[in-house]
Amino acid sequence: MSESTECWLAFASEDLQMAEFALNAKIYNQVCFHAQQCVEKVFKGLLAKLGRTIPRTHSITDLLEKLPQDWYPDLRDDLAMLDDFYIPARYPDALPGSLPEGLPSETDATQTLALAQSVMDEARRLIRSAS
Repeated sequence: MSESTECWLAFASEDLQMAEFALNAKIYNQVCFHAQQCVEKVFKGLLAKLGRTIPRTHSITDLLEKLPQDWYPDLRDDLAMLDDFYIPARYPDALPGSLPEGLPSETDATQTLALAQSVMDEARRLIRSAS
């Protein structure tokens, strides 16, 4: 694994841990934010593995489009919803009306955390199979 890929995945792993801590503390907006960040960094690590330029974007949808189409086929629809949490979960003045129901719920938090874990697990599998 390239050093760049390792760095991206290490940071992604830390975001995943923070999401888990936040879930235990019932801070659901932070779970959603760190889950989104985990996936963003995993995708950037995979792009580094492919030798591609890492775009300066936080959009999961944009990053996913730059990965091979056969990667994450079962998660592509679910992954798009992570973009809904990037700004509203970070800024208090973005929250009202940003998400239809207001702040992320416990259900949102558990779903985004599970999604981030699935993305991380699949990235590790993809990297092993490409090595």
